[in-house]
Amino acid sequence: MKNYLPKTEQKEKRVQIMFSSSARRYDLVNSVLSLGLHKRWKRFTVEQTGLSEGDSALDLCSGTNDIAILLAQKVGKKGQVFAVDFNQEMIEIGKYKVAKANLNGRVTSQVGNVEKLALPSDQFGAVTIGFGIRNVVNREKALAEMYRVLKPGGRLVCLEFSVPPGKIFRNVYDFYSFRILPYLGTWISKDSSGVYHYLPASIRDFLTPPELQKMMEKVGFGKVKFHYLSGGIVTVHVGQK
Repeated sequence: MKNYLPKTEQKEKRVQIMFSSSARRYDLVNSVLSLGLHKRWKRFTVEQTGLSEGDSALDLCSGTNDIAILLAQKVGKKGQVFAVDFNQEMIEIGKYKVAKANLNGRVTSQVGNVEKLALPSDQFGAVTIGFGIRNVVNREKALAEMYRVLKPGGRLVCLEFSVPPGKIFRNVYDFYSFRILPYLGTWISKDSSGVYHYLPASIRDFLTPPELQKMMEKVGFGKVKFHYLSGGIVTVHVGQK
């Protein structure tokens, strides 16, 4: 498992390469590997933001803009959504999807690093990050940036893969994750970067939900709670500034 995890000093560059390589078929592979559940997880994430018509939101590690589009629909024509990702290939696909959804002008996409956001403090009613914090080198620094750009009272909602807490289901999930998912994902995506071997290894190596909760609290978030979805395959953390 560890062989698929890049060294800390190589992580950002390696993750960049993997996402560039897999961008073209990223949405298709997500739908197949999650059996379509990723759409339900993302809708739940957006519902936890507490946003209303006219609010502003920031979606980090925005990928192909699935969550950003849902946020834009929630805040309406008077609202504004910024989508930030560090991978240009993903951003270009996301821009196409925004245009297809007739949301140009309501979703603004830009290249950026979540550890050092080029955005003002106290700016957004909610910040979301979907399947991204796991790939960040300095997670505590990134969370502190999310806290900084939120308005007082605003919420961070973090959607991330996790290891199911139940032993029987965890064993089944491990078999799928390490024996089926890497090869199925690689075959569908025609990817040669190793991203679908990296994925299960990075999930197993990631913080537990209680550990991520403590890190969020450490940088200042209050009322932090988390929700297991689909038996604990993913977890949604919610914290308030």
